[in-house]
This record gives sequence, structure tokens and C-alpha cells, in this order.
Amino acid sequence: MRDFRLGDVLDDYCVKCRRLTNHSIVSLIGAKAAKVRFRTCYSDHDYRNEQIPPSKKDLKKAALFNQVLAGAAPPPVAGPLPVEPVPAEPLATEPLATERAPDPAPVRPKSGRKKA
Repeated sequence: MRDFRLGDVLDDYCVKCRRLTNHSIVSLIGAKAAKVRFRTCYSDHDYRNEQIPPSKKDLKKAALFNQVLAGAAPPPVAGPLPVEPVPAEPLATEPLATERAPDPAPVRPKSGRKKA
């Protein structure tokens, strides 16, 4: 990677416009950009290394999710499941019905028109 110079153009996230766009380097620390200026709205901010920050809504969701997980009880340790013996004879003594009852005729809705 080449060394940056003041005025070089690079991509970064603009906090004011909420977009990833071209920025100019305003100040350097060593060989890295420290502050940048958005070339459209001219707002200055720290260089964010082209990282879009997570939304506050996502941070709140993650905090609530972690809070719920911390309050949940750990799952119980399960031992081997008991095995029930299978009966040799079927439980039902009645013969199975193979014929289906006929479906009732569909009911037609009454029309909203009145006869004169």
C-alpha cells in the first residue's frame, strides 16, 4: 500500500450524509489518514477505515438479545430416555372404516339483490 498524502482521495463513510463516498485527506498521523473531508458536503470527521457503523436500532436489539440469553436458565442435562415396551396386539378392536362419508353439498350464499 502506498503512503497517503494530504489531499489524496479515498472512500469513507460520511456521518452527515450516511453514505460511503469520496473523501479528501485533511490530516495524517504517520502514514495513515486521521481526518478526512467529504467532497460534497465538506464535513470533516475522523477516518473510519471505510466501515459503516452499526445502527442504534441493531445495537439495542443485540443488547436485549444478550440480556434475555443471560437471564435464561441453562437447559437441563437429559439422561437416557425411558423405553416403553411395545404391546404385541393392536389396541383398537373395532374394524377400520374404509369408506368415507359423502361430503355435504356446498352452501351457496344468498344474493344481495331483492326481487321486485
